[in-house]
Amino acid sequence: MILLTPFSQGAHLFSVGLLIVVGDQAYHRCVVSEFDDDVGAVCGCTVMCVQGIQDIVAHSDHLTSACQEVQDQAAQRSVKLWRVCDPDQDQCSNAEVTLSPADGRLEVVLFHPAASGLLAVASVRGLQVWDVTRDAALTGKHTPVHSDRQPSLPDLVSQQEVRLWDSRKLSSSLSSLSLATSNACFFLRLLLFLHIHEADLSVSWSVSHCLTDLSTRGVALVPKLALDVSCCEVLRLLQLTDNFIVPISYQVPRKAGQDFHADLYPDTVGHTLAMTAEDWWKGENKQVLTSQRSGPSSKFRHIQGTVLHRDTHITNLRGLHLTTPGECDGFCANGERVAVPLAIAGGQIAVFELSQPGKLPDTALPTIQNSVNVADFCWDPFDTHKLVVAGDDAKIRVWQIPKGGLMETLTEPECVLRGHTEKIYSIKFHPHASSLLASSSYDLTVRLWSLETGEEVKRLSGHQDQIFGMAWSPDGKLLATVCKDGKVRLYDPRKSTLPIQEGPGPEGHRGARVVWVCDGKYLLVSGFDSRSERQLYLFSAESLASGSVASVPADVSPSTLIPFYDLDTSVLILTGKGDTRVYTYEIVPEAPYFMECSSFHSSEPHKGLCFLPKTECDVRDVEVARAVRLGKTTIEPVAFRVPRVKKEFFQDDVFPETAVWWEASLTAAAWLSGSNGQHRKISLRPKDMMPVSEAPKEAPVRKYLPSSVYLEEKTDEQKKEELLSAMVAKLGNREDPLPQSSYEGVDEDEWVSEELTTHTHTHTSDDS
Repeated sequence: MILLTPFSQGAHLFSVGLLIVVGDQAYHRCVVSEFDDDVGAVCGCTVMCVQGIQDIVAHSDHLTSACQEVQDQAAQRSVKLWRVCDPDQDQCSNAEVTLSPADGRLEVVLFHPAASGLLAVASVRGLQVWDVTRDAALTGKHTPVHSDRQPSLPDLVSQQEVRLWDSRKLSSSLSSLSLATSNACFFLRLLLFLHIHEADLSVSWSVSHCLTDLSTRGVALVPKLALDVSCCEVLRLLQLTDNFIVPISYQVPRKAGQDFHADLYPDTVGHTLAMTAEDWWKGENKQVLTSQRSGPSSKFRHIQGTVLHRDTHITNLRGLHLTTPGECDGFCANGERVAVPLAIAGGQIAVFELSQPGKLPDTALPTIQNSVNVADFCWDPFDTHKLVVAGDDAKIRVWQIPKGGLMETLTEPECVLRGHTEKIYSIKFHPHASSLLASSSYDLTVRLWSLETGEEVKRLSGHQDQIFGMAWSPDGKLLATVCKDGKVRLYDPRKSTLPIQEGPGPEGHRGARVVWVCDGKYLLVSGFDSRSERQLYLFSAESLASGSVASVPADVSPSTLIPFYDLDTSVLILTGKGDTRVYTYEIVPEAPYFMECSSFHSSEPHKGLCFLPKTECDVRDVEVARAVRLGKTTIEPVAFRVPRVKKEFFQDDVFPETAVWWEASLTAAAWLSGSNGQHRKISLRPKDMMPVSEAPKEAPVRKYLPSSVYLEEKTDEQKKEELLSAMVAKLGNREDPLPQSSYEGVDEDEWVSEELTTHTHTHTSDDS
């Protein structure tokens, strides 16, 4: 038997005997026993998870089928507890705990549902309760209640029934249901589902059954917390066959992906222990805390990325530089224009006006000539005409774009910043102070520059290798960096030139980016793990030394994921150079931290995305982000929208007041002297739109039938009765009087007598 403890994330129990498979509630793992006929059926274990597969040799003794005689009785009398390591760690070859009940052949092991480390072990002679933390059976809990005789296979075949018992009165069952008298091999391929009626305490057939393709060797019930509620999955099983593990999903037919169906998902039992084994032994009784199955709570889970109409595209781009350094975003944009590097000698950059879409001419375009290869470049967030370019010659050039756009080639920069001794990695503007720029270089320093004076004002040190990325905190007080030496560092430039904190970062050395999230409480780093797979890591800004608090895998690709974080919605959007997929997450300051949302896919690889100010979004269409995408020959606007029903109202839950980050709140000199600024905020609500929070409340309408309708199968008699009732309701109630019964007649004296009638007819005949 194989069993997982419901509370420990890595503790798994293995005992030899009947084969049972149980899912891990902590990591959603599955553990199955492997029987190899060629090597004498050595018992082992395979642990499956997202990252890989591990094999554990639980017992070296030989086994046979559960219905045959056991070759080695000693192998049937031990219980072993193993600690399963993470996939990237070596699995221990020895069991952590070995229990020896010494009570004959073991049949069943079962963990207590609420107490940690409390294990019940049933044998052919009795029952024992063990505290696995003390490696000893609890005194007085040996209860001989079983006989030595085990039912034979014919007995099992002839007793195919299900019984319902009251644990307070075991003298007789409350109800029973006969399954069938059939070949046992058929039932190895048939999964039956029964419904227990709470009203009359009876058992009946469920709405359906499942006939599998292969014979079943074991079945595992996946924990409720692992179900996909977006597609109305109410049950998932893992079927173990001779050669495969087959997931079997059961879904209620609903309109999936739109709403969370609370009638299908009541509160479910969590996996946080309620008490210790010692507490239970002393007489305490507690229940495991329930977990609210709220489903995917992110309001952005169905976010949709859409490329806008072709009329808004800039097309016929030629000669793009597609191999910019990894620390560079590839191109940059603001609300008015886009700067794109060209594969032309001299580090030339083209500038296009977003207000002038259409096909570019085939002739040469005016450019900015830097005279050296471009390492990185970015727009001044507070001046849409100022472009700063870092070159291979360790110099930073500041360019001023004329009003109306670039009409002629520029060869002379406004100013040149000199100070670095080697090639520059990246440059970043301060989020609050005007004309304050940070740059990182191969000389392993980060320098702060004042564009007003053209001089270096601060120099930060402490890096041991290439600086992959850096980011200012939202309040502008701190500067974070991620380095090739595997460290994430935090600087307070006005107080110290050395880092005030540092901690372990991504293990991979291909590249990384860093961005502040959750109001500056966390740092998010996109990088690579030891296997060069892309990963996202979340660090607490208060404790970098403790390592990441959460991480999620992305995929395998050589390019670094470039993050964009929206401070208003806490939505994180990432993509890499040469990718066709754009990832979207909502970041929350508590578990699970990463809430994955819908991805946006493009038909062709792109150079990257640059996001525009929030004022560019169409709030009437619930557009929460607007970006421009650089393709091989085009620049295309992309709108990220949240699907909503009541679009006539302003969706104030996804459009809070936004910071005017495109306006400086203080000067560089004021910041350097110790002042701190704060952006003013504005509302994006149009004057003619009412907030959805103030919209009139509508009476709730039940969209779906109760779940009991799907869980019970009606008999033929019930179906006939429903059909007959429907026909009667359509024709009307038979007890109502007929329509002609309500007609008013005439008085008796108004009727013509019979004699008068005969006479009149006779008289008429004579006249004729």
